[in-house]
Parts: sequence; structure tokens; C-alpha cells
Amino acid sequence: MSTIHVDVVSAEESIFSGEATFVALPGEAGELGIYPRHTPLITRIRPGSVRIHTVDGGEEFVFVAGGILEVQPDCVTVMSDTAVRGKDLDEEKANAAKQAAEEAVKNAKSEIDVARARSELTILAAELAALRRYRGKK
Repeated sequence: MSTIHVDVVSAEESIFSGEATFVALPGEAGELGIYPRHTPLITRIRPGSVRIHTVDGGEEFVFVAGGILEVQPDCVTVMSDTAVRGKDLDEEKANAAKQAAEEAVKNAKSEIDVARARSELTILAAELAALRRYRGKK
């Protein structure tokens, strides 16, 4: 069985490092699927789920708030300011943050404040969708 080494890192820590048979994640233009010996690629990724099919047949699940993907034939690196293991996602905290972001959009006084709040809202909506997807697979 052919494998590829996968590293998922945040600004704070290494979230995942190991061998995989397949990786799926949200690219800028749509969902990306990476198999071993993939053509080299560097691209931005959107907020969403990184799904890693491990060599033992399991699946690792990581939420990223956007970032950069680098693919080499034998290595995949996902770099994100914020990355959270699926098991560590907190729905109550994410819902509270989403409500705060919605209020910030309503109360924004400038276009920059609106843009910041909408950006945060987009990330939180993606986090909640990732959480629901993760919980649905368990």
C-alpha cells in the first residue's frame, strides 16, 4: 500500500503527523483530494475540515480556519493559524462565538469592522459545519 506523510500544524503546535493513504481538504476553488505521488502543489485553503485516512483504516479529522497547503509526491503539509482536532471542537463555545460575531456585524460602525466580523462569522460557520460532520461520523 502506497502512503504519504502528512503534517498539520497551527501557529501554536503540531496537530497531526503521520502516514496516510488519502487526504481531503477545502481548497480555494473546491474540495481537494490528495493521494500518494500527487503532483507538487502550493495553494491556499478555506476554513473547513481536513480528513486524513490513516494506514490503519481510521480517519483523523482536523478543523482549520484557512491556511496554506503544500503537496510534494511523498509529503503533504497543511499550515494554518488555527487548527483544532475534531475531538477537541466545542460546539457550545463555537455557537457563543458565532452569536457574538453576528452581533458584531449588526453593530459594526465601519466597513472594516463589518468585514472583520463577517470573516470571523465565516470561520465559525465552517467550524460548526465541521463539528457536525465529525460528530455524524462517530
